[in-house]
Amino acid sequence: MSITIPAPADFHVHLRQGEVSELIVPHVRKGGFDLAYVMPNLKPPITSTEQALKYKADLEKIDPSVEYLMTLYLSPELTPDEIRKAAAAGVIGVKSYPRGVTTNSDGGIESYETYYPIFATMEEVGMVLNLHGEVPSDASANVHVLNAEPTFLPHLFKIHEAFPKLRIVLEHATTRAAVEAVKKCGPTVGCSITAHHLDLIVDDWAGQSWNFCKPVAKYPDDREALRAVVREGHPRFFLGSDSAPHPPEAKSTSSPTHACAAGVYTSPILLPLVAHLLESFGALDKLEGFVSTNGRNFYQRPFSSQKMGRESVTLKKVINKRVDEQYFDGKSTLVPFWAGRELNWEIA
Repeated sequence: MSITIPAPADFHVHLRQGEVSELIVPHVRKGGFDLAYVMPNLKPPITSTEQALKYKADLEKIDPSVEYLMTLYLSPELTPDEIRKAAAAGVIGVKSYPRGVTTNSDGGIESYETYYPIFATMEEVGMVLNLHGEVPSDASANVHVLNAEPTFLPHLFKIHEAFPKLRIVLEHATTRAAVEAVKKCGPTVGCSITAHHLDLIVDDWAGQSWNFCKPVAKYPDDREALRAVVREGHPRFFLGSDSAPHPPEAKSTSSPTHACAAGVYTSPILLPLVAHLLESFGALDKLEGFVSTNGRNFYQRPFSSQKMGRESVTLKKVINKRVDEQYFDGKSTLVPFWAGRELNWEIA
């Protein structure tokens, strides 16, 4: 049995910087993808057109066969003029990180209203606003990792109401509330879903650092809501892997002052993993829409824009294909999601 998927696209991926990128970047293609929507939370974050284009050039030196769509980090340095400049240079979106909620988000925002002039310009030039849909933990308000996403959703509604023509993506949804919120908003609001959130629940990361990510996986009913919207084939829900590699020592250890790093690494096994998961909950017939069509339609990146790489990818059914325990290129080591476990699909 085999399945051919036209030009899969990953609309949320972390490719890091420096030496470790030489190991990470080729894994986009290894995992079945030739388009990567690249996150800007580097050190320092990507806040200008020049930085975005330099980063893109660095990635293209490592693997020129992948189409990299670049983003800016929402920060006080951004101006409407910079947004216009970025859009003219081909930068696709702006990513919003609430302060301190995930990796390299210490410079994240505290007030969305401050950025309304930015959002208005983005709406004007057709850029996408990517929202990390959580609020910071606050013990006094009983806000924590398990309810940070539902608590954020009023911000989504408010921004959408103020800028109804602005394309907004609620990133890496993890809750039934988020799915329902995106459906309620209408055609200019989309939603990315990761492979690992289609698999994990809270019990899978509590005490298991390799499955720990932000936002954390939630309850079985929340996972079922994610699976159901994929089975439905809803056109505004699509794959954004949030593949976020960290060195093994940052994932496997913690101390009273240093928690383990948040993020799981799915890029090298991504398309087979998604096929395996969708088959497990009766949605294999929706694979093409979820990994190819829906995201491209929302981001207005038609298949005809694919100027490099493969026009399609073929998966074949296998029995118990074991995931590598780790990847090592002589300089860096990374451990993938599902290391040592078995998949029933592989790239032909």
